[in-house]
Amino acid sequence: MPQERPPLVDDDALDELEREWFGRVHGRVLEIGAGEGENFGALALDVVWTGLEPDAERRTELAIRAREWGHEQPPLTASAERIPVPDGAFDAVIASYVFCTVADPAAALAELRRVLVPGGRLVVAEHVGAPRGTAKRAVQRIATPCSVRWCHGCHLDRDTERAIAEAGFLAEDVRRVRARSFPLGALPILLYEGVSPA
Repeated sequence: MPQERPPLVDDDALDELEREWFGRVHGRVLEIGAGEGENFGALALDVVWTGLEPDAERRTELAIRAREWGHEQPPLTASAERIPVPDGAFDAVIASYVFCTVADPAAALAELRRVLVPGGRLVVAEHVGAPRGTAKRAVQRIATPCSVRWCHGCHLDRDTERAIAEAGFLAEDVRRVRARSFPLGALPILLYEGVSPA
């Protein structure tokens, strides 16, 4: 039996879903690939935020916005594959459209397990590869070399959900939707919440 296609959502509905997803975390939270701080408005008031952003230009803007939102710690200058913090430093990690550009997703996910407390939460919003064998997946595979070159290293065809499972995280809530993207049409979006095993 063919898999049912995820629902198509508009930008406003996707924004609301992402705000709900990232609003679930509490305590000490690491945001990898934090960009310019687009997720601050979604975070609960009790979050003690630490950002990680390898891009110097974005990191400068991120530091300014972080202070505006009451987060005094400057963002970390690092990649997700090598996070300069001790083991078990965070209660949760969030990632918003980051795993498509990470150079080594397996190494990054191993680092996230390391920096999370046992039972710590991983919350992700990510565009992902369409199901294997579909025309959309073929288009993504063909387009990925161009997107890697011109869209900050973005891999359109990554199977991030599988990578997360292979890293040992245990899924608790997974939702799939599709969102329009020019010029490729509707792209699959993964909303994932899971825990690092004890």
